[in-house]
Amino acid sequence: MRAVILAISILAFTGPAGAGDTPNKVLWGDLHLHSNVSADAYTLGTTLLGPDAAFRFAKGEEITSSSGIQGRLPRPLDFLSVTDHAEFMGVFAGLTDPKLRDLTITYVPKRTGWRAWLGGVLGEPEPVTTTIREALLTTQIGSSWNAALEAGDEAGAFQQFVDALSQPAAFERIPADIRRGIWLELSKIADRHNEPGVFTAMIGYEWSAVSAGNNLHRNVIFRGDAALAGQIAPFSAIDSQDPEALWAALAAYEETYGGAVLAIPHNGNLSNGIMFSEEDLAGHPISPDYAELRHRWEPVAEITQVKGDGETHPAVSPSDPFADFETWDEGNIIRGQAKTKEMLAYEYARPALAVGLKIKRSTQVNPYEFGFIGSTDAHTSLATADSHNYFGKFPGSEPSISRLTSKMAGVLWPNVSITASGYVAVWARENTRDEVFAALKRREVYASTGPRIALRFFAGWAMSGDDLSATGVAEEGYRMGVPMGALLPAKLDGGAPMFLLRADKDPLGAHLDRLQVIKGWVDASGQRQERIYDVALSDGRSVDVETGQAPDVGNTVDIAAATYENTIGAESFALKWQDPDFDPAVDAFYYVRAIEIPTPRWSTYDAARFGAPLPDSVPPTIQERAYSSPIWYYAP
Repeated sequence: MRAVILAISILAFTGPAGAGDTPNKVLWGDLHLHSNVSADAYTLGTTLLGPDAAFRFAKGEEITSSSGIQGRLPRPLDFLSVTDHAEFMGVFAGLTDPKLRDLTITYVPKRTGWRAWLGGVLGEPEPVTTTIREALLTTQIGSSWNAALEAGDEAGAFQQFVDALSQPAAFERIPADIRRGIWLELSKIADRHNEPGVFTAMIGYEWSAVSAGNNLHRNVIFRGDAALAGQIAPFSAIDSQDPEALWAALAAYEETYGGAVLAIPHNGNLSNGIMFSEEDLAGHPISPDYAELRHRWEPVAEITQVKGDGETHPAVSPSDPFADFETWDEGNIIRGQAKTKEMLAYEYARPALAVGLKIKRSTQVNPYEFGFIGSTDAHTSLATADSHNYFGKFPGSEPSISRLTSKMAGVLWPNVSITASGYVAVWARENTRDEVFAALKRREVYASTGPRIALRFFAGWAMSGDDLSATGVAEEGYRMGVPMGALLPAKLDGGAPMFLLRADKDPLGAHLDRLQVIKGWVDASGQRQERIYDVALSDGRSVDVETGQAPDVGNTVDIAAATYENTIGAESFALKWQDPDFDPAVDAFYYVRAIEIPTPRWSTYDAARFGAPLPDSVPPTIQERAYSSPIWYYAP
């Protein structure tokens, strides 16, 4: 059938009635989105759409984009975090956007001149309550950037921002109480949009460290409300480029205020080998203390988003025919240092999981025992991830015929290379901040490149798999095993682990091609190993015993028309599977990859929509997918 865009909502995928103690609701969201509060988003053209617009759009409201196009999500999200950059958070918007600049904050003014010289004689200055704009204008940076903006010199203001990031010692810092006041007001916006049971607005920000040009970014997500999260000013890369310093700041927040917080790394593919390294930032081998801290603070990693897919790379998974998906591997985040093949094993999720197993041998802790999520990293306030309805991730990449041939903002990446990904799914009992946060902490989450595929994955030692319905898989999986993201308890009396898997297609999307289990381990010589099992194939196909590969599902895409037919593939897969190569003496991880039949890439939809030539730098079709979080087995 022809792919169709429908403006309807899909009911949550629910489990057995009365199963209140098990997470039987899949919630869809985005935990990485930027509004005009982020300095880069503002200077790229998102000047008027702030966090309020972001939340309203995620709930399904129609919003006018920065390029003047009306946009609306056909299916609203269940949760969202607006994670604006901590570095100079809200300065540009705080000077210009009426929705932010006129909000009031209370701060203690910094004394200058003779008043500073007299110091204690004058006593402590009295707190002042004023607007965000007026508070910012009392600072050197705020005054300088405001002058540039009022003169129409946005490029000059942006350059000052870049200079301040690269040379923070040469610039006056925005005082901590002003930064805290701005953060508190932004957090209150999330509170106003939080509707327990209906929509969850998580409070968060991005720590955007770029060590020697290498991406080390983390999104920081809080469990609580503005009254709790607003006790601090966000910890930024100007405070430190070292993730250990970030973790220390998060620990101080929890210890001082009793809140809960976590960090989510993203875009290891732009880190030039340091995101999932065997060394810390100083170049020392990862210690037990470092491994414990990373395990504690980073339970999940974002593995698919606008700047490429981060599951694996064909150079590190050469036997995987699906490894080269929306691959970005040109260099680091500032594209100033070329990438070498040796870096790749420390940038992508699958090899990183194996690196974690290797490190565990010496530290007794696996620092890379993380679950998988996707998010958009859009800089438009608009959280979109659908290829067939691709809205763009920057104002310069919003719908137009020029985005197929132009570079984003004229200076950065070609628009056509930008990826439509992605979303995060969490298994929860209800749609609340506590439940979403708890799912992230226990890693019962998964990543999607966009389609809302319902995915289940359980492991145990004595599961029957008699009932493979959606409710049956969940009921037996929780009763007799552990879900995705968990550790499989060791069994001492032999036998191989059993797995229950179920995947149901996006109700408005493409059929499924196959369901795979990816297994990884480290051999006795310390070398990374992996194996891919095609455990379910559509249309009666089977794996060739000689080649170990399954035949392609076929392709129904009409490239010129940018349509496809759901005449191949399957609506769902459900099965019990047992590892035929299990070695009880070897640590291993397992995760599931659900792959759709071929569909048009967003650029192909664009070419048909605008009557433009098909770009030859990207494939015309893709096979979108979902990745479960892993399940780990550790030998006794």
